[in-house]
Amino acid sequence: MKEQRYIQDGGGSGRRIFGLSIAVTAVFFLLLARLWYLQIIQSEYLRELSENNRLRFVPVAASRGSILDRNGKVLVGNSPSFSVAAIPQDVKDKDMLLGRLAKYLGMDPAELQRRWDKGRGRAKYFPIIMASGISRDQLEFLEENRLRLPGLDIEMKPVREYPNGQLAAHLLGYLAEVSDDELGDDAFKDYNPGDYTGKNGIERNWEHDLHGVDGGRQIEVDARGRFLRTVAETVPTVGNSVVLTIDSELQKAAEQAFGDKAGAAVAMDVNNGDILAFASNPSFDPALFTGRMSPEQWKSYIEDKRHPLENKALKGMYPPGSTFKIITAIAGLEEGVITPDTTINCGGAYTVGKTTFRCWEKHGHGSVNLKRALKESCDVYFYQLGEKLGVDRIARYAKAFGFGAPLGIGLDHEKGGLVPTSEWKEKRFKKKWFRGETLPVAIGQGYVLATPVQLAAMTAAVANEGTIYRPHLVKRVVDPDGKVLKEFAPQVLMKTPGRGENFRAVKEGLLAVVNEPRGTGASARLYEVKVAGKTGTSQVVKMRDSRGGTPYEYRDHALFVAFAPYDKPEIAVAVVVEHGEHGGSAAAPIAGRILRAYFEGKGVIKKPQPKSQSLDEEGNALAPPDMEERSRDEKTGD
Repeated sequence: MKEQRYIQDGGGSGRRIFGLSIAVTAVFFLLLARLWYLQIIQSEYLRELSENNRLRFVPVAASRGSILDRNGKVLVGNSPSFSVAAIPQDVKDKDMLLGRLAKYLGMDPAELQRRWDKGRGRAKYFPIIMASGISRDQLEFLEENRLRLPGLDIEMKPVREYPNGQLAAHLLGYLAEVSDDELGDDAFKDYNPGDYTGKNGIERNWEHDLHGVDGGRQIEVDARGRFLRTVAETVPTVGNSVVLTIDSELQKAAEQAFGDKAGAAVAMDVNNGDILAFASNPSFDPALFTGRMSPEQWKSYIEDKRHPLENKALKGMYPPGSTFKIITAIAGLEEGVITPDTTINCGGAYTVGKTTFRCWEKHGHGSVNLKRALKESCDVYFYQLGEKLGVDRIARYAKAFGFGAPLGIGLDHEKGGLVPTSEWKEKRFKKKWFRGETLPVAIGQGYVLATPVQLAAMTAAVANEGTIYRPHLVKRVVDPDGKVLKEFAPQVLMKTPGRGENFRAVKEGLLAVVNEPRGTGASARLYEVKVAGKTGTSQVVKMRDSRGGTPYEYRDHALFVAFAPYDKPEIAVAVVVEHGEHGGSAAAPIAGRILRAYFEGKGVIKKPQPKSQSLDEEGNALAPPDMEERSRDEKTGD
C-alpha cells in the first residue's frame, strides 16, 4: 500500500515538474523573443533614443550678408543677439515652462503657445525659438532661474543692425519670422521655425543671396541638460553681400530735405539708370520689426496720416501735374503741331463746348511760345496743344517715355501708373472719350497717374535726349571674401521718339524754369551748376476752400523734376511732396538740396564752413537767404 502511494505521489510530482519546465521554457522563449526584438528589430530606434538622451543638436544660424552702398559703406549689418529656446524632449511640464517664460519676459502666453505649436512635427531634440532679442537683464534673470526652467536653452544668434537708423528703410526692407506658409514652400525648405526672412525691399528680393547656410553643433549633455563637450560641428556659411547703386550721403540729404513733409524723391544717373537716392518720407525703424514692436508703436504707424509704412517712391501714384507738359511739348514738336516759335494767346481761360478750363494765372499770360509756356507753366498753351494732338497721340508718347507700366526696378509691388486712351475709357467705363477730357490730360491731370520712379526715368530720358534706362538698385553681389559673383550692367528699355533739336527746344524751356525771371522753379537754382527742371501741382480734389482752410488730405500735391548739369547731364531728380500745394515752393527746394549734396560730394560745389552755415532746428543746412526770398516772393502757378 505504501509503495503504491509512493508510486502515485511520484507520478504527481513528475507532472508538476514537467508543467514547471514548460512554464520556465515558455518564459525563456518570451524573454529570448523580447531580447531579439529589442536588439535586432528595435536596435536602431533604441540607439537613437539613447543618443538623444546624451547628445543634442544645436543649430548655429548663419550671419546674413551685408547690404552696402555704392561706396562700400554698410547700410545693414549684423550684431549678436540672444534668443530663448525650448528643447521639447527636456521639457517636463510645458504649461509650467510657458507660464514662467510669459511672466519673466513679459510676453503674451498665447504667443508662446503659438510658437510652441509651430515647432510640432520636428525632432524633439530640435530647439523651438520662444523669444528673440532678449535684453541683458532678461538674459541674466533666466540664467539665475535655469533650474526652475527645465528644457530651457539660450542661444546666441546674429540679428540685423542698422547703423544709420531709419535711413532708406523702405528701400532696404526689414526681417520678420518665417511664416507657416513660407515653411511649407520649397523655396524655404532649409529654414526652421524661428528663422527670420526678408519681408520687403532689398531684404526680400535678394533673400536667397543674403541668407547664407546654417550650421550646427552636436553636443554632449548630462542628465540635467548641462553642456559637457562638443562632439561634431558644421560651420555656418555667411550669406553674400549686396552692393547697391545708392549713395548713402545723397540718400541722407534727400531724406533730411523733406523735414516733416510726406512724399518721395528719386535721384537717377541719366547715363546708366543707377538709382542714387530712393527716399520715402516719413520713414520707420526697421529694427522694430525684427524684435517685438509695442502695440503703441504699431498704432502710431498705422494712424499717422502721412503713411510712414508706405513706399511712396515705388507705389505712390500721383497725377504728374505740369511736369507732364514735357511729354505734351515733345509730342507736339514731333507731330508737327507746333514749332518752338509757335505762339498761343493766353487770356486766363480756354473754353471747349460748355466747359471753361482756367489757367493758374487768372489774368492770362498773353502771347506765349514754347519756351515761355514751359517757363511760366501756362496751362492755356498746353490746353490748346493737347486738344490738337488728341488723347491717343499724347498717350503714345507718354508710354514711350516709360509711363503706364512698371519699369522693373527690382522690388516687389512696383506700380505702373495710368495713361488713359480712348480705348481704355471705352473698356473701363463703357463710354466714348470726349474732346474736353483731353485738356486735363495735356497738363497731367484727369486720369493720368505716375510714380516718382517713372518721373525720374522720364526726366533722365529728356536729359540724355532719348534713352530710357531701366532704373536699377543693385550693382553687384559679392561673397564673404569680396569675390564678385554677379555684376549688373546698364539695361536700355527703349529709345523714345524725338529728334535732337526737339529735345533741345524743350530743355531750353526747362533751363528757363529754374534760371530766368518768372520761372516757376527758381528755388532749385544752383549758382555753380546749371539746373533745368519743371514744377508741377496736381489736384487731389476739384473744389477747395478759398479761405485756406482745406484739410491736409485734400490739399494739392507738389512736384518737381530736374536734371543737371544742363550742358552735360549726370543726374535726374524727381520730387513729390504730398499735399505740399505748390511745386515751386514745396518740391523745388528739396530737389535743389539733393542736387547741391550731389555736386558737393563730387567736389564741384564747396561745402559750406560749419561756422558760417545757417542751420534749422534739426541741424540741417538752410538754403541761401536769396533762395529763401525767391521761394517766398516769387509768384508761381506750380
